[in-house]
This record gives sequence, C-alpha cells and structure tokens, in this order.
Amino acid sequence: MQGYNVIMVYNESADKILMCKRLKNPYKWLDNLVGGKIELGESGLEGAYRELFEETSISKNDITLHHLMDFTYYYQNCYVEVYVGKLKHEVLVSGEENQLYWSDLNRNFFDMALYAGEGNIGHMIEQVNMCKDTVLCD
Repeated sequence: MQGYNVIMVYNESADKILMCKRLKNPYKWLDNLVGGKIELGESGLEGAYRELFEETSISKNDITLHHLMDFTYYYQNCYVEVYVGKLKHEVLVSGEENQLYWSDLNRNFFDMALYAGEGNIGHMIEQVNMCKDTVLCD
C-alpha cells in the first residue's frame, strides 16, 4: 500500500496556514496543503520532513512536526499520514512545484470548488483546533 503525507504548516503566530495552488493533476488549480509520497524505506515522519523541505525550503530546524491523523483508502490502495507544526521563527518559503502562499484561517476550507481533498482540509483544521495547545506549542 503506497503511503503519502500531508503537512499542515502554521506560521509562528499560528494565525495563518501554508497553502499551495496545485499546478498539475490531481486537483489542478485548487488550493491544497503541501505533501507527497513516502519513499520506500523511509518512515512517515522522515518523508514528511523531506517533502516539506523539497516543496517549501522549510527544514527540520524550522519546525517540529506532530503526527495528527491518518486516512486509509482501501480501494485506492493507499494511505495518507497528516502532520502538523508551527514555525519556530519566520521562514522565507520557496518552491517550484506549486505556488505557495499563507492563508488566513477564516476561510471555508470545506469548499470543494476551491480546495482539494473533498473537504478533508477543513476536517484537518478542525482537528488541529481541538488540540492546538498540544500540536502548536513549539
């Protein structure tokens, strides 16, 4: 079963979340969180830090990631590990794969016309809100 990761990056004041505009399918032109494929032989957390750096230039020194939840898609033969963290300091994000931007948190992340993931982004943000004192404490 192929593993993927999704990384929820909050800025240092935890009032914005890092998003990207997808430039290719799936979800072309929709806004999404960063993430990617977990490579053979690497742990989910290792893959999350690797993908985060590749897509945003955010390093392990800039953020501590917490494993928030998983989604398993049996009929697609894959699973998604969701990680969340808050930047320790201001970081200039840059990446070539997708257009990166900081989003306010007062958006309707359940709007499937704007956001990838069939409402999962909204669900994940709500989960972070329920435990933010733990996962956004760094």
